[in-house]
Amino acid sequence: MAERLLPENLNFDGPFPQLFRRLRLGVVGGGRISVTQATAARMTDRWEVVAGALSSDAARSKARGAEWFLPADRCYASFEAMAQAEAARPDGVDAVMITTPNHVHFGAAKAFLEAGIDVLCDKPLTNEVAEAEGLEEITARTGQVFAVGYAMSCFPVIRQAKQIVAEGGIGKINQIHVEFMQDWMTPEDVADAPHVKWRLDPKISGPTSCVGDIGTHAAHLASFVSGLPLTDLRAEFHVCGAPKPLEDTVFMFTRYQNEVPGTLMATRLAPGNRGGLRLRVFGSEGGFEWDLENSEQLKFNRFGEPDRTISRGHGHGIGPGAERLIRTARGFPEGIIEAWANLYTEFAMAVAARRDGVTVPADWLTYPSVDQGADGVRFIAASVRSHQSGGDWVTI
Repeated sequence: MAERLLPENLNFDGPFPQLFRRLRLGVVGGGRISVTQATAARMTDRWEVVAGALSSDAARSKARGAEWFLPADRCYASFEAMAQAEAARPDGVDAVMITTPNHVHFGAAKAFLEAGIDVLCDKPLTNEVAEAEGLEEITARTGQVFAVGYAMSCFPVIRQAKQIVAEGGIGKINQIHVEFMQDWMTPEDVADAPHVKWRLDPKISGPTSCVGDIGTHAAHLASFVSGLPLTDLRAEFHVCGAPKPLEDTVFMFTRYQNEVPGTLMATRLAPGNRGGLRLRVFGSEGGFEWDLENSEQLKFNRFGEPDRTISRGHGHGIGPGAERLIRTARGFPEGIIEAWANLYTEFAMAVAARRDGVTVPADWLTYPSVDQGADGVRFIAASVRSHQSGGDWVTI
């Protein structure tokens, strides 16, 4: 009989259940974001990192793996070798996180999906629409779990905002504004830094830099919370600082389903802004605002009523979909690591449910899926077309 991971009688209304064992997680890519994500995965107590392809150099991969306390025989020099070897092991990885530069995402994700291993991949999902749609097709055909690293959608108050919209709390949406302002590219010599070079190399980063890296977070968050797909946009790319081969700033007019208008701005040259992701959604009866740098609070207004501030924590109006992602009591702060952990918690539940053959309610797990990842790639491609046409409206 196959090993069971989830309890027989799942309670879909309460907290997420504990698994009968930790799931085995593999890592592809050994950069800074892999450490962040591994920390978050371990925080959930549902994952154990057991294998990795941490460098294309075999000796370096083993040395890096030793820092992660990985056995030498499970440190690989390629994702292809890792997928093949781990799929053949009785104790092989249950899933893999892909944290490489963009141009590796497609090949790595495809290899693991076809080996029967579930995937959580960084965004942007791929550099080409055809590749993203190829991953959609493989996922649909194999029934694998495929999550995408839009961790900004995993803050509890963002889930609360999504619930407010779904319940009609702000009425009919009439405009959506989102921006992501950062300042780390302000220095004139920033392009010389190793972790920046690949983000400005079209062969690695794809046709965009700022749009693909942080603009996709903004676009995903707006659609995720509002429930409205982004349908059209007009975009202008700019290099506002030292000369660069790809844009460091973008300004967009946007249009969502039902002809709802909006704006989207992203830049890395806004001194004083570090995590300046801000979302504002306004409707016929009210609106709300959220700021990543004050991520525990949601400003919520019903027109004609006193303003409210909803804060993360148990009770006090927080719905069950948000509350099951909360770890500490109100007043004890949580942050971006916890948001990543929420993504890995939902991913673990999805992986376990697939392996147990359990069908879960549609609203139980709302982690960003491969389809949302592909939407992000289509968004990038449309923004490039619009910019190249001189800022014309383009349908996504």
